[in-house]
Amino acid sequence: MSRLDLTTGRIDMTHGAGGRAMQGLIERLFHAAFDDPVLVRADDAAVLPAADGPLVMSTDGFVVSPLFFPGGDIGSLAVHGTVNDLSMMGARPLYLSSAFIIEEGFALADLERIVASMAAAARAAGVRIVTGDTKVVDRGKADGLFITTAGIGVGRVGVHPAADRARAGDRILVNGPLGDHGVAVLSARGQIGLNVPVHSDSAALNGLVEAMIAVDADLHCLRDATRGGVAAVLNELCDRSRVGMTIEESALPVRPAVQGACEALGLDPLDLANEGKLVAVVDAASAQAVLAAMRAHPLGRDAALIGTVVDDPDHLVEMTTRFGGRRLIQWRAGEALPRIC
Repeated sequence: MSRLDLTTGRIDMTHGAGGRAMQGLIERLFHAAFDDPVLVRADDAAVLPAADGPLVMSTDGFVVSPLFFPGGDIGSLAVHGTVNDLSMMGARPLYLSSAFIIEEGFALADLERIVASMAAAARAAGVRIVTGDTKVVDRGKADGLFITTAGIGVGRVGVHPAADRARAGDRILVNGPLGDHGVAVLSARGQIGLNVPVHSDSAALNGLVEAMIAVDADLHCLRDATRGGVAAVLNELCDRSRVGMTIEESALPVRPAVQGACEALGLDPLDLANEGKLVAVVDAASAQAVLAAMRAHPLGRDAALIGTVVDDPDHLVEMTTRFGGRRLIQWRAGEALPRIC
């Protein structure tokens, strides 16, 4: 009889020991939820058909705390994060792997909820989870659950956004309000009396990127603004492309609730993590067409043109404030918020 009880049970060391209990967990939970014929073969690796273009691969680890937050959870976040990394290279995401490190005593009902969320996110993004791994560690050796995902996508001919392709005169676009994920996770922790009605923006951006490519295949730079936020992305692009950037504070889309939380806590929305927001650098001639395509997509309806790429031997990011002043937007020295993704 299986020791797996998905209603009231908890993870114990046998669920990672390679025996019958582990097999039961894998088959009744992961195989059932992800429902992929390659995965249920349970071979040591997934055998996949040859791609019709260059392969693009990415991997990421997810340690967010808490595991459940307004607008998402660690399962959907793990899918979105890796899908977006592939999408920012202009690739079409195809396959994911998932590795679970689970702490002894973790509630099986919570694990079931997270796996179901992960499966739903993968289906919505059009990607398949084809291989994975499960490890159980002693009580106190992990904070409940960590997930690592790796993804494979196929590149598109003639589409090659890269961090070193920004040129003076290019325009800088974002697809919507900034900082939602960081504030939502911080609010969910309930440790500092912050109760802000903001949901995480966690989402798979591959569909939005496809819409952008349809009107301009020559997108110069694409980056999802996760840890470090938009400030880190802009500084990295300036450094890699050997250019400067100017942005307009009045053009930055930030929800009033997020702005209020940032002012209360001494944070800058530009530093906060997002999990469904991208920064695009595009040629000036196509900027308005790309912006229109973004606004026509559900994940880009609040897209905005926030600035311009300029010649600058110092490779600085400068912001024109609402009062006409200027201030530098720099790399943050440390983490604004830990354990947010």
